[in-house]
Amino acid sequence: MKIETRTLTGVAVLAALAVVFDYTLKYSGFKISFPWLPFLKFDFTGIPVVLSMLMYGLIPGFFTSAIAGLAILARSSDIVGASMKALAEFSTVVGMNLRLKKSKKFWLPSSFLLGIAIRVFVMSIANFILIFFGLIKVLIVYLPLIGIFNIIQGSISMVGGYLIYKAVIKRIPAQQSEPITGDY
Repeated sequence: MKIETRTLTGVAVLAALAVVFDYTLKYSGFKISFPWLPFLKFDFTGIPVVLSMLMYGLIPGFFTSAIAGLAILARSSDIVGASMKALAEFSTVVGMNLRLKKSKKFWLPSSFLLGIAIRVFVMSIANFILIFFGLIKVLIVYLPLIGIFNIIQGSISMVGGYLIYKAVIKRIPAQQSEPITGDY
């Protein structure tokens, strides 16, 4: 598999941006807590992950997500939290990617809805597994609230990533490797 220099560079820059977002928001204290479950925090780490997938494809989106997860692990030594964040962001782009290239009609709203649906489904299962094995102390009744959090956080990542993607493609059309779908 041949990887273009442009793709490798773009993934490295976007992964670094995800790390910068995570560290900056963590140490500045600007992460906003989810009101009903304060251990969940909103951030912008997923925006570069979505942007990486939109610009370069699903595999680069995976690597951007994985690097963000490794940076969170290095910062916090919390393997569960870091892997959950990486899994959440990657499941979002998997859902988006499943829908992006299938049809021109309603492709953007349906890719956002599928991205959120896959994220909520995957994270609900992951949280249930962690609760079942006693790795986290969260009541099962919190799973709907965790789902709401994932809907909001996934929306932040997808909308932010898509808006930046549109701005980049408008200014630098050569960055678009292939049209996703729909009219630009």
